[in-house]
Amino acid sequence: MSNPKHLILRRLGSLTRTIHAIVESEFNKYGLKRGQFIYIIRICENPGINQMTLSNILKVDKTRTAKSIKKLVENEFITKERDKNDARSFLLYPTDKGQEVYKKIIKEENRQIDICFKGFNDSEKEIISVLLSKMTNNLEEDWKNLKR
Repeated sequence: MSNPKHLILRRLGSLTRTIHAIVESEFNKYGLKRGQFIYIIRICENPGINQMTLSNILKVDKTRTAKSIKKLVENEFITKERDKNDARSFLLYPTDKGQEVYKKIIKEENRQIDICFKGFNDSEKEIISVLLSKMTNNLEEDWKNLKR
């Protein structure tokens, strides 16, 4: 019999993979590849963000971010501009095409939220939010150590 803590993490992983699979199948038709929609969301919500900050927010390594950014630039979803304050850094901005896809991503994200939280009251939603925040915070030090 599995430990309840193991089941929680396994269910979280399964939930995440399920949502990503549904969303990614929806956005393949716009030329988005696996996992690229998360970059578009953050860049549209934080225009002018640099790649390092983006990697840290998304909890992905710099190499993966660089590859995804390259593809998003090639497909004209975003633009890269050299940071005037730091010549080693690039700032990322959504294009009109990126903004249009962002609207569709958010619409689908909201649909997934409605499905996932069907039958939950506000108190239950708040409890889940608090508990997931605690779990995320608990892992933060390990994440930082991994990235050293």
